Amino acid sequence: MDNSAKHKNFFAKSTALIALLAVLGFFLLPIIALLFSAFEGSLHSLQHLWQTVFTDYLFNSLSLVFGTTALSLCFALPCAFLVSRYHFVGKTLLQWLLCLPLAIPAYLSAYLYTDFLDYPGIVQQSLRTWFDWQSKQDYWFPSIRSLGGACFILALSLYPYIFLLVRMALMEQGDNLQQSAKLLGASRWRVFYKITFALIRPAIAVGCALVAMETLGDFGTVAFFAIPSLTTAIYDTWLGFGDLQAAAQISLFMLGLLVLFISIERYARRQQRYYQRSGQRPAQTQRLNGLGWGLLLFSTLLIILAFFIPLFQLSYWSIIYFEQAWTADFWQYSQNSLLVSGLAMIICVCLALLMHFWARLRPTPLAKIVVRFSALGYAIPGTVLAIGLLIPFTFADHQLNRLLKWLDLPMLGLVFSGSIFALVSAYVIRFSAMALGSLETSLSQIPPSLDMAGRMLGYKSWGIWRKIHLPLMRKGIFTALLLVFIESMKELNASLLLRPFNFDTLATHVFTFTSDEQLERAALPALVLILVGIIPVLILTRSLLQSGKKA
Repeated sequence: MDNSAKHKNFFAKSTALIALLAVLGFFLLPIIALLFSAFEGSLHSLQHLWQTVFTDYLFNSLSLVFGTTALSLCFALPCAFLVSRYHFVGKTLLQWLLCLPLAIPAYLSAYLYTDFLDYPGIVQQSLRTWFDWQSKQDYWFPSIRSLGGACFILALSLYPYIFLLVRMALMEQGDNLQQSAKLLGASRWRVFYKITFALIRPAIAVGCALVAMETLGDFGTVAFFAIPSLTTAIYDTWLGFGDLQAAAQISLFMLGLLVLFISIERYARRQQRYYQRSGQRPAQTQRLNGLGWGLLLFSTLLIILAFFIPLFQLSYWSIIYFEQAWTADFWQYSQNSLLVSGLAMIICVCLALLMHFWARLRPTPLAKIVVRFSALGYAIPGTVLAIGLLIPFTFADHQLNRLLKWLDLPMLGLVFSGSIFALVSAYVIRFSAMALGSLETSLSQIPPSLDMAGRMLGYKSWGIWRKIHLPLMRKGIFTALLLVFIESMKELNASLLLRPFNFDTLATHVFTFTSDEQLERAALPALVLILVGIIPVLILTRSLLQSGKKA
């Protein structure tokens, strides 16, 4: 009997170990594949790119990162200072509205503002009418189809990352240091620079790192503006020239830049934990004065530019072009999106539940490593992730068909790389971090004493998980399902490269019309994507606003 129990225990542990290693291998598969492919053959293609256009790709990408980050800072800091240092009617509503631009894909804003600001657009038409200008040579107007225009559009979409983190840091600051500095004779601006700004620098660094990572991985905006960047280089190298190895080498280079940004973000988070102290009197807010009214006006204009103008324009086009958009294709693309997003949602949440349950049951170093590495996929741009999955899946398809041919069986074609299997795999790797984070928050609120009570009542590990953990984690599970589903619906970069033949999602359908400068005909699905995208933004905003209140 004892030997039988030992064998069962050994078998269970061995099975769990193999499963953990398999999960770890799945999530690391794209990175491993990129490493092997990049160094497997010659560097001739990369050398040719370096001698011709690679420096332009790199310069544009870095310029885009620094320009977008700087503009995002200029947009976010005044808004964060306004909502944390002043009290006024509508302050809570303003905080929510300032986060909503995250729901609008940047490539949609790029098209809409190009339509407004380009030479045939309403803005330049009005200027020519008012000032009696006859041609473009009569005046100067900044081009929206430029590197600066791309930075402006991306900053409108990404500044909420910095706003939320800086606002939370300002709300967590106590009033003791400021009052002490004033008693010592420090001026108002000196207090701001030496104390307030110094304490929010880690939050600024974290927000800037997030904006930099999102900007570096952007494809839709730079492709629409025809700006050669590292992401467009990967896309063109693979689809334009069919050179998967060169695409892998560029992807690996991008991963190196991302590691740098992630390192900055991690270091800033450690600094942030060091600076924050509890038990201090919260900073006092004041009524709006001259500066406060100026900040309120700036914040209102920012919300109008970043959210309401794109939303109202798309709503108008959705009504005008409703018949052209409400077609069988629209329903087919919606079904495709629901299918792949639903599969990714279920797989992500199931994997996250199993990983967290095992890490709680047996908190071994391996379990912690698996959970940590499984959350890294969100930092990998969709374009890089797609190339990292195409390499092993294409190899697996070739080997499978070779084996079937050797066995005189009918070949199956591209089972892995040419089906929704690749697309769902990309979604799972990229968005598991959301499921892991949401479930970790829920699981951490369940005290270990409940596990002990369950064991005293005779429950085994599976019974504790089913009878205690799952019922108490319902809210976290629902949030995880929702976040993964919606982010999968919106994903563009990986979908463009991994979608099967004649298989479009709502995101790729909208981007196709945007690239052809016919967004009016796809305004309805674009509006659906925005309205769906508002949900995770509201969840994130509520979580961070509640954190600020607790602080």
